Amino acid sequence: MQTTALAQCPSASAPTLGTDAAKPVYDRLALMEDRPLAARYLEARLAEAAALPSDLPDSLDEMAGWIARHTDAVGSQYRTYLAERKAGAPRRYFHTKAQALYFLKAVAPTKLVDGAWLYGVLQRWDDEDFRPLIRIYLEELGNGVPDKNHVLIYRKLLAQHGCEHWQDLPDTHFTQGAIQLALAQSAESFLPELIGYNLGYEQLPLHLLITSYELNELGIDPYYFTLHVTVDNAATGHAHTALEGLKQIMPRVGDAADFLRRVAAGFRLNDLGVGTTQAIASFDLERETVAMLAAKATVGKNMHSDYCRVAGRTVNDWLAEPAQIPQFLEKLEAQGWIRRGEPAENSRFWKLIHGERAEMFGVFSPYEQQLLQDWIATPRAGAQQAASETATAAPRVLSHRAMLRSMESLNQGTAPRSGAPRGLIRYRFPEDEHAWETIGCELRLLEARLAATASKDEAMDLLVGLMAPDRHHTSAGLMATRVFSRLYG
Repeated sequence: MQTTALAQCPSASAPTLGTDAAKPVYDRLALMEDRPLAARYLEARLAEAAALPSDLPDSLDEMAGWIARHTDAVGSQYRTYLAERKAGAPRRYFHTKAQALYFLKAVAPTKLVDGAWLYGVLQRWDDEDFRPLIRIYLEELGNGVPDKNHVLIYRKLLAQHGCEHWQDLPDTHFTQGAIQLALAQSAESFLPELIGYNLGYEQLPLHLLITSYELNELGIDPYYFTLHVTVDNAATGHAHTALEGLKQIMPRVGDAADFLRRVAAGFRLNDLGVGTTQAIASFDLERETVAMLAAKATVGKNMHSDYCRVAGRTVNDWLAEPAQIPQFLEKLEAQGWIRRGEPAENSRFWKLIHGERAEMFGVFSPYEQQLLQDWIATPRAGAQQAASETATAAPRVLSHRAMLRSMESLNQGTAPRSGAPRGLIRYRFPEDEHAWETIGCELRLLEARLAATASKDEAMDLLVGLMAPDRHHTSAGLMATRVFSRLYG
């Protein structure tokens, strides 16, 4: 599969990677330049998933009913959940806001390559049978509109809460993202598996509904998640379109039974790695807080003055060995710096890190501050029970999305006009055809190169290269997606 970018760099030779560890594969495939590794990784994961159970029907005729039954079941379970919450039950997933933010980090490797598995089908843009799958990919990319591009939405959500540092997550958190990136580079050889994976991924899960509800309660913008609730609907959304894509690509002359067998194999890939509920359950407030402070200690072990001592030792001395952090926290509590089980505002330690005039202002990210705030407020004994009781009584707040709607309603008619290109050819070449490269204006360079293409095929090839998982969320990728969507029709 050919990819075209504004600037081509020779790929560095790399040793052959194994397929047991997901993170190295994820990092390599994110560069979109190792198709042999992608194929090997998919073969290994397909073999791993072969023994997993699956409720996907064997017959194409039964799949519409299967989707309808699944949707009804999820809807019924969600109604039960809402009734339980109304009756006073605590949140099912997130005992604290820190746990919710941890979840955002824990699933970041997957969310930041959202839709990647479908990238390979763009090369078939002139084949009507691939239109449903291509439409799904374009919608994952927001059709080039920045605030609709799923990856950009998630990147902004992570940045808003200081959750950008997710690269040190356990290896299994990278499995699903690695699978998606591998499929992105393997559409020609693994098309049935890609279609099956897509069919499974686009079904509405119960955890998506509950996650959206509870994030909103905690004041975290749930838009990324609610967007998937709407676009994946079984009536007109991606769940329906995924089935239409399967129907259109099913062999009429070839071995349809074998094709469906491979579709089912791809469907099972969805169950590998760490799922949403597993990621949520893996959170441990004490462990995560200690680990965060231990990581901070590597930088702060020489940054504190000697006038402040805790249990007779300087802060630098305590921070010299990360293994001392749990004991250091105990001593801070014993000397009254931390008052566990009370609001964080009652602790002198909290006042050192929170507030514009705090001595350690800026040292801790919003996520790290939330960890400390929840850790301080949680009693040392019976922590989980206390946290659950706190969650029950926590007031519901407006989501960030709701607040934005209110602001937009006050500012209707004041939004700037879109800068999207009006057509394929907009700018004339300057006298020096390399001038755009000299001044580094990528968008104008892209428009100029599009204007120079000799055919629609050549233009589409240029655009497809910029719509790859590692580029589509950039300014050039967003513009390429807008132009592609317009030309594609």
